[in-house]
Amino acid sequence: MSAVQRIHATVVSGSASSAVVTVQGDRIVEVTAASGRGEGLLVPGFIDQHCHGGGGHDVATHAAQVADFHLRHGTTTMVASLVTASAPSLREQVAALVPLVERGVIGGIHLEGPWLSPQQCGAHDASQLRRPDAAELGSLLASGSVRMVTFAPELPGALAAIRQTVAAGSVAAIGHTDCDYDLAVCAIEAGATVATHLFNRMPHLGKRHPGPVLALLEDPRVFVELIADGLHVDRHLLRYVIATAQGRVSVVTDAMAAAGMGDGDYLLGELPVHVRDGQARLASDHALAGSTLTMDRALRTVVAAGVPLPDAVTTLTRGPARAMGFSDRGVIEAGSRADLVLLDDELQVTRVMRSGNWLV
Repeated sequence: MSAVQRIHATVVSGSASSAVVTVQGDRIVEVTAASGRGEGLLVPGFIDQHCHGGGGHDVATHAAQVADFHLRHGTTTMVASLVTASAPSLREQVAALVPLVERGVIGGIHLEGPWLSPQQCGAHDASQLRRPDAAELGSLLASGSVRMVTFAPELPGALAAIRQTVAAGSVAAIGHTDCDYDLAVCAIEAGATVATHLFNRMPHLGKRHPGPVLALLEDPRVFVELIADGLHVDRHLLRYVIATAQGRVSVVTDAMAAAGMGDGDYLLGELPVHVRDGQARLASDHALAGSTLTMDRALRTVVAAGVPLPDAVTTLTRGPARAMGFSDRGVIEAGSRADLVLLDDELQVTRVMRSGNWLV
């Protein structure tokens, strides 16, 4: 019989109240009301559904080290995001990550490329962009470890690829796209349920041409990613989207290897990136190239934007859990996996529990 652990804290999961959380093995077995503040603020483990690296490493080559780095910042489930690469290279990268998915080191793989718009490719190698190919996509999905794939719906064959992805049990996302409102609606009808970093690398919301942003925001079936570093999306807009799309927001880091490191020169895939004052930008055209964000800092950014703490926590926990289909985490309730983060009053991480084990 596994030892029983009891944690008395102010539990922030949907609401905020004092409680004792009882953990046995890797599960929460009971949550009972209590009085007093206890050990601090207890929130569900953060779920980052879009992460390329951190701690000086890239997920394509050192995913375990990246996951360990972000774990120290409260991320108990990380989806490893791969950038655009050649077909052979992408197959090799996916194959290398499959054992880590099977062991639970990472929560799955996100293919952010190569089926993206050349006009909106951002920090992706434009020379490797291509149209969706059913055979190539099928071979990658066959691993069973690809949890999400991003598509630009305007590419020939993209709508069929979205349907193929969903039929294989993976999540289809819309991103790095130049599509209009109507085509975004078609992609959603085909099965797309995630907006890859909403607002970034897609047409702006215009008064006569609303583009994909409005289609993605207004459809209750769609979960929208927000990079909450205060740079990719204005804090006022962060607050507005979280309030109007309640329960459908996934705060993500989109972090690259420079997260947790100092300024300097790095690579994202094969592209050189300069990091100055904590901002990651392509050496070629100074465009944003992911972020240096961690999820705990993202939480502080969202709260500083004026979002109530329980709502902010939801965007890092229950929102991405629902978006990615993680039914056993993202909340603090009996039966859930014991992924927990203790925070102090400044929302700094003091301890992290993953699957019932205190790790930090």
